[in-house]
Amino acid sequence: MDLVGIALIIIALAFVALVIFLILVLKKVSATIDETKKTISMLTSDVNVTLYQTNEILAKANVLVEDVNGKVSTIDPLFVAIADLSESVSDLNVHARSLGQKASSATSQASTISKAALVGKVANKFFNKKGEKA
Repeated sequence: MDLVGIALIIIALAFVALVIFLILVLKKVSATIDETKKTISMLTSDVNVTLYQTNEILAKANVLVEDVNGKVSTIDPLFVAIADLSESVSDLNVHARSLGQKASSATSQASTISKAALVGKVANKFFNKKGEKA
């Protein structure tokens, strides 16, 4: 065997090693692809179940929201009545304050008048005593 024959044998062995390596890599890639297919299949079924459950939840939520809206519309007049009552009570408070201020003012004037009447009585007695002496 000459050098060319030895080189061809080395090249043939390298080619066989490359083919064996590629076969092993392709088997692992094939196993990975099979596992990926299984995972995608499971995810698809899980997503379908989740979407179905989500649709059921949304349908129930819509029914609940409609029920709440109906109940809110029935109690809405109550809130309007409460607002009207609140406004009436506020007006009553304003009028009560005004009446209280008027009463306070009248009491103060009555007090001044009673003091003036007292001074008048004292002055009358004083002048009556002077008139009796004269």
